[in-house]
Amino acid sequence: MILNTLSQTEKLAYSFLILIFGLGIYYANTNLTYFDEVYTKEDGFVEYGTSILLLCSSILLFSRLFKLFKFNPILWKVGIFLMATVFFFGAGEEISWGQRIFNVESSAYFLENNAQGETNLHNMVVDGKKINKIIFSQLLTLILVLYLIITPILYRKFDIIKKLATLFAVPIVKWHHTIAFLIGTGLLTFMPSSRKWELYELAFGVIFFLIFLRPLNKEIYEA
Repeated sequence: MILNTLSQTEKLAYSFLILIFGLGIYYANTNLTYFDEVYTKEDGFVEYGTSILLLCSSILLFSRLFKLFKFNPILWKVGIFLMATVFFFGAGEEISWGQRIFNVESSAYFLENNAQGETNLHNMVVDGKKINKIIFSQLLTLILVLYLIITPILYRKFDIIKKLATLFAVPIVKWHHTIAFLIGTGLLTFMPSSRKWELYELAFGVIFFLIFLRPLNKEIYEA
């Protein structure tokens, strides 16, 4: 059984997600105001939790880059560096780069072109369309489907995919990672609020940290 293969960290992480999603479903259906304005509010524990987890993933990847730098070829270094940078960027974007924490006012450009008047890119509006919807939703959904479902299948069938994953330091998901994402996606249907996506982003942060921590091809992080 899959449960028997999980580490203690993975069991704790999934238990955390079950609790968070369970409470989310309960509040979304019994007290929608509380769900929107407290449970998933801007600058709440869910948003900060997502940012912290993305940052942890970035730190984990950067630490492996520095630790294994001299043992690996340039493409491995480029691959892990790009992933670490993307997650660092995601962590900053999630909290608008600490703007509200440090009470920094947005420049005139962001006040005019950002849907929320914040200093971040994912809420920028171009020709009346939010970048968040075009790139951070539609494109990200496509990437997640390819990465979480298609890639693991190809990895198990074709040696060329294994070689490319090793070459570029791409961690391959285990099936419990995929199952967790699919379950999380399904549970969103029980939350009648647009704020439910905050919980989905938190699930993203948790599961990707687990992927980087203990991927199927863990040998890519060994000297």
